[in-house]
Amino acid sequence: MKPNSTHDPKEQPFLSHLVELRNRLLWMVLSVLVVFAGLAPFANEIYSLLAGPLLKHMPAHSTMIAIDVASPFFAPFKLALVTAAFLAVPVILYQLWAFVAPGLYRHERRLVFPLLIASSFLFYLGVAFAYFVVFPLVFGFLTAAAPAGVAVMTDINKYLDFVLTLFFAFGVCFQVPVFTIVLVWTGLVTPQNLAEQRPYVIVGAFTIGMLLTPPDAISQTLLAVPMWLLFEVGLLFSHFFVRHKHQEDGGLPTKNQN
Repeated sequence: MKPNSTHDPKEQPFLSHLVELRNRLLWMVLSVLVVFAGLAPFANEIYSLLAGPLLKHMPAHSTMIAIDVASPFFAPFKLALVTAAFLAVPVILYQLWAFVAPGLYRHERRLVFPLLIASSFLFYLGVAFAYFVVFPLVFGFLTAAAPAGVAVMTDINKYLDFVLTLFFAFGVCFQVPVFTIVLVWTGLVTPQNLAEQRPYVIVGAFTIGMLLTPPDAISQTLLAVPMWLLFEVGLLFSHFFVRHKHQEDGGLPTKNQN
């Protein structure tokens, strides 16, 4: 009896997708490592730039401290690695786009790619807003609130974790317009439904601001108010998005064969 040498044809596309996914992931990791290699020699300067908003508000003759023995070495390099990942976001998004694009309909490709660009822009905008607007106000308030006789000296690792948490919180929360448009595009809600839920959105924005920011009213408000305004922006653009969707529903979409 001749051994069965045939293979299931369904296995070949599945394996090819796995290989492509592996290659895309390798390119993402490689892009981060390449950027990190360029930033590593300037790790201390990058950390000094990040610490600027706090150092400006610290009392005279007060400095940051390092509690752990290896903190002066690892904290700047950790920041350089995170910065490399931030800067490599366009490459990462492109690799994700290149992986999923062949399986999308033509009208979906025209919509998903601009959303990816808008998402990366809004993330950077949230990080910039946190650094240039939120940090000066928050650190000015927190250092001024220290009781008399208390020397304000922050550990460099704890400070790094604090600011990275705020960067991530603002970067993600600034994605509200993208989330709003995607909800309307998928048909889960309509712009009219979202407009009716505006009071709950405002309450939710302040709740998220309370959970993701330090326990002071300034940072909570500075996160909640932009989230609400960005929700209004997403709600406005979602009307145009719905019209485009209805126009394309007139015919059956065709897959892109490229």
